[in-house]
Amino acid sequence: MSESNLHALSQPEVASNDPLHELIRQGARDLIAQAVETELESLLKQYADVKTPDGRRAVVRNGHLPKRAVQTGVGDVEVQVPKVRDRSGSGIRFNSHLLPPYLKRARSLEELIPWLYLRGISSGDFQEALSALVGEQANGLSANTVSRLKAKWLDEHKDWQRRDLSQKRYVYWWADGVYSNVRLDDRLCLLVIIGVTEHGHKELVAVEDGHRESEASWRELLTDLRERGLEPSPKLAVGDGALGFWKALSKVFPDTRHQRCWVHKTANVLDKLPKSMQPKVKSALHEIYLAETRDSAHKAFDSTLRRFRDKYPKAMENLEKDREALLPLWQDSWHYLIFNQLGGSGVDSASLFRRT
Repeated sequence: MSESNLHALSQPEVASNDPLHELIRQGARDLIAQAVETELESLLKQYADVKTPDGRRAVVRNGHLPKRAVQTGVGDVEVQVPKVRDRSGSGIRFNSHLLPPYLKRARSLEELIPWLYLRGISSGDFQEALSALVGEQANGLSANTVSRLKAKWLDEHKDWQRRDLSQKRYVYWWADGVYSNVRLDDRLCLLVIIGVTEHGHKELVAVEDGHRESEASWRELLTDLRERGLEPSPKLAVGDGALGFWKALSKVFPDTRHQRCWVHKTANVLDKLPKSMQPKVKSALHEIYLAETRDSAHKAFDSTLRRFRDKYPKAMENLEKDREALLPLWQDSWHYLIFNQLGGSGVDSASLFRRT
């Protein structure tokens, strides 16, 4: 950004004179010191029986390392890690798990950096942006630091992209293209697939850049999943009306059933209704996709069309045209069982997966 609109320069000055803010930072220092002291006591207790030839304890306290500052959500907190001396010559050292040697900032702050980046903050403006949150000592967050972190994120994503999928078995997929105004290119989107395993666990399957939601982009993503060992095909895929995904899915995973997403369809239907009618129609749509059998789902569908078609023909036309794509979930009763319990602790559907 050539001109910052954050106006964050005055806030750190107020924070530095804020008694409550300083009290919180002092409390953080005291808590960290107590926690590190507990770690040290555990180590000394562990080696209490190790003695020198003249009978003295071999592992003893030996001062502290130089003070250093750790960046946290309440500003820089000064910490000091104690040292030990090993008089037995065995090389025993004290390494705090809470404050490892090269820790410069708390994990919560580390996670804030990519969030700010994705919100469109340029590398050169990070230090000013974070000054409003952690104070004037937001050091070490230069453009070069952010660039190094970005390179690290890219490496981690590449490793995740190459992970082996040969042991994965998915019953369901939810697929969607997520658009953003980040980087100001409306033709780019994230292609996202979330899957449910045979044991009822929901997990992220894929996140890739795509050119809109074209068939070519989806096919490239799906082909990569298959080449990394993803067999057999998911039983059911759920998505919106974007044709690119369905065309690609039919070519790469032809055995997977297609299910139109009720969330997208509900939004499309309600968008064609006056606000005063939206709650009533939304309740009717719920009755359709929460029906326990295929017959009851069709009956609820017919009832909805009869009730609202005369007054709101465009909304009902939008609903009716995708009827078959919205209802395949009920072709097997076990689909309904899993679908309605995924929000709980998980469903063990392994036997059902093998059976079908």
